[in-house]
Amino acid sequence: MVNLIAVDLDGTLLNERNEISKTNLESIKSAQANGVEVVIATGRAHFDVQSIFETTGINTWIIGANGATIHRPNGELFHSTSINKNDAIDVLSWLEQENFYYEILSNQSIFTPKKGRDLLAVEIDKVISANKEVSIDDLQAAVNKQFSQYGFSVIDSYQDLIDYDIDFYNVLAFSFHQEKLQKGWAHFEQFEGLSIVKSAQNNFELEHKNASKGNALKMLTNKLNVDLTNTAAVGDSFNDISMLKLAGRSAAMGNAPKEIQDYCNEITLSNTEDGVAHFIYSLI
Repeated sequence: MVNLIAVDLDGTLLNERNEISKTNLESIKSAQANGVEVVIATGRAHFDVQSIFETTGINTWIIGANGATIHRPNGELFHSTSINKNDAIDVLSWLEQENFYYEILSNQSIFTPKKGRDLLAVEIDKVISANKEVSIDDLQAAVNKQFSQYGFSVIDSYQDLIDYDIDFYNVLAFSFHQEKLQKGWAHFEQFEGLSIVKSAQNNFELEHKNASKGNALKMLTNKLNVDLTNTAAVGDSFNDISMLKLAGRSAAMGNAPKEIQDYCNEITLSNTEDGVAHFIYSLI
């Protein structure tokens, strides 16, 4: 018997148009009507998730920022694990020096540098110049998806935030240059206080070492008195692995890389085929 289902967003619940299909919404409502706790577990900010669900009539627990935050269905913060401020400053200083586009996920905003869009535009031009077979439409679609989030605040630099009392839940670095991403990964995986995960082809994300979707799921099941063996999880990317390994029953999306599929009990349909609904209905 499944009492709780954790569902990733991007590449999972959201389709190719970054929307939740009617079929997927109906499956969530059906699960809730059958007494199953549905939890959205994402790298996005909780306020971004709330904006996505705003007109659906659906309220869920939200594991946000790759597990750094947990919010109740009414929007109240239940738990958070933020990056040490000095660690965050070290990270952001390096990213600026290396000309990375970055995002800082905090309490009520996603902070991003004013020159960020220009940085990505320059990268797109360089990628197209180096490889004429690359689709500029695909690159632009990736940029548009990144900027489709709700809650952006533009800053000149991370230094604008140093004197403010804010929590640094997550830092995302984005680039179209794989060698640049690899350099960043090699640099930050040596930081003892941080964990590094990949949620899409063109990024890596940094959180406190104790922040993960798996740890957040364990904390939430303790709160709700749900045995982990009676939980299920579905996702498509590397930042989902911690919760997929922990859940009693796990499913990888049909569009997930093979490495993710190998961690799971089963493979559901893709995010363009309502794979979440297919999985949920198999559980209830």
